[in-house]
Amino acid sequence: MNRVILGAFGALLLVGLGLFWMQGRAQVEQGAPPPDMTSLEEPAQDPDALPFADGADMTGPAPPEASELTKEQRRFFRYDRNRDLKITRNEMLSTRTDAFRKLDVDGNNLLDFEEWAVTTASRFAEMDGNGDKELTQAEFATSAPKPRATSRPRCNC
Repeated sequence: MNRVILGAFGALLLVGLGLFWMQGRAQVEQGAPPPDMTSLEEPAQDPDALPFADGADMTGPAPPEASELTKEQRRFFRYDRNRDLKITRNEMLSTRTDAFRKLDVDGNNLLDFEEWAVTTASRFAEMDGNGDKELTQAEFATSAPKPRATSRPRCNC
C-alpha cells in the first residue's frame, strides 16, 4: 500500500516539475530579443512571383549513366541473390528447390525412384485408357504435345 502511495506522489511530483519547466521556457521565449531585420532580404513585391536565380555560370554534376546489362550479366544476377558479385552453392541450388520439393512427396529430403518417377507414372496411367498396363498407338498419340497457339506470326526481320 505504501508503494502505491509513494508511486502516485512521485508521479505528481514529476508532472509538477514538468509544468514549471514548460512555464519557465515560455517566459524565456517571451523575453527573447526580436530578430535582426537588417540581415533579412527584402520580401518580394508580388507574392505569386516565382523565385529566379541566374545559373548561367553554374554547372551541376553529371547524371549517372545507366548501363544496359548483357544477357550473361542478367543470367548471373538471377543466381546472385544478395548482389555480392559471387554465387554460392546455396544461391545456385536455390532455383532448384521448388522443383525438388514438388518431387519429394513424403518430405524427407530424399528422393527414391517412385518419387522421382511419379510424374511419368501418373502420365502413363492417364494415357492408359483401358487400364491394361500397356499403351497402344492410339493411346500413346494422346500424349503428343499440343501445338502452340500463336496470336501473331513470327517475324523474320
